Amino acid sequence: MINFLLKAKKSTYAGAEGDSKKILSDGSKEFVFAEDNFLYRDRYFGSDHFAGQEVVFHNGKAIWVMNYRGYILDKTIGEKEIYNFLKQALLEASKENPFRGPSKFTSGNFKYTSELTKKDLNSFAGMETIYFKNSKIYELYFHGGMIA
Repeated sequence: MINFLLKAKKSTYAGAEGDSKKILSDGSKEFVFAEDNFLYRDRYFGSDHFAGQEVVFHNGKAIWVMNYRGYILDKTIGEKEIYNFLKQALLEASKENPFRGPSKFTSGNFKYTSELTKKDLNSFAGMETIYFKNSKIYELYFHGGMIA
């Protein structure tokens, strides 16, 4: 499950947005990745303020879910620049922390952090932040776990 989740996340929003993103009739954006008997869906609404949900299905049954809500705090930094950096950080997700990105990641003037209050795949919660030149410019809250 963790290997599939990491591959799905790195093959969709973080890594290969192009063909995998669909804009749906309700205005949401969705990424889908399938392999073997697993299916991953990530659907979200919004842009500089956004909310969404990731779901993993196994044999057609939802087994894992993560809800998230995030927003840009400082609009003087370009949205595209912030999200490009975020994608770099998300590509660094690991088996030890498969929910978002690593606990810390830095590139140029940007710094990413992910702090977990619960770390178990069955039940987890946390917050990620992005700093630009030591000023917090973005934050996201997430939580979820196994549902089957």
